[in-house]
Amino acid sequence: MDDEKYMRKALEQAKLALEKDEVPIGAVVVCNGQIIARACNLTETLNDVTAHAEMQAITSAAGYIGGKYLTDCTLYVTVEPCPMCAGALAWAQVSRIVYGATDEKRGCHHFSGIHHPKTVVVGGVLESECAALMKEFFAKKRGRG
Repeated sequence: MDDEKYMRKALEQAKLALEKDEVPIGAVVVCNGQIIARACNLTETLNDVTAHAEMQAITSAAGYIGGKYLTDCTLYVTVEPCPMCAGALAWAQVSRIVYGATDEKRGCHHFSGIHHPKTVVVGGVLESECAALMKEFFAKKRGRG
């Protein structure tokens, strides 16, 4: 299945973030069956609270396309987008958002109407693998891993 294939690519990006001691979230943007952007969290590296994987992927994809709208694109991200990222994805008019693990505390599912009206959202793709990276990261941060 393509969703799993591309989520595995997003997981590769999340593992790169983990290696950098960043919260392990990765994203890829796919357009017409081709990955046009890859990104991971860079908030610590860049000292920028907005440097989430999704934000980095949006910027990269828009640069690749040469425009701000990603209407024919799917974003794959390992963890459900936060409200900031969901808002940016709505402004970019991403056609589809596919995420792995739900973020119970800060996920955008808490907010109705945050996505672009035409955006399709699919959650739970490779959820256990995506969640495991997050659990591993935070267990080490708390001295339990």
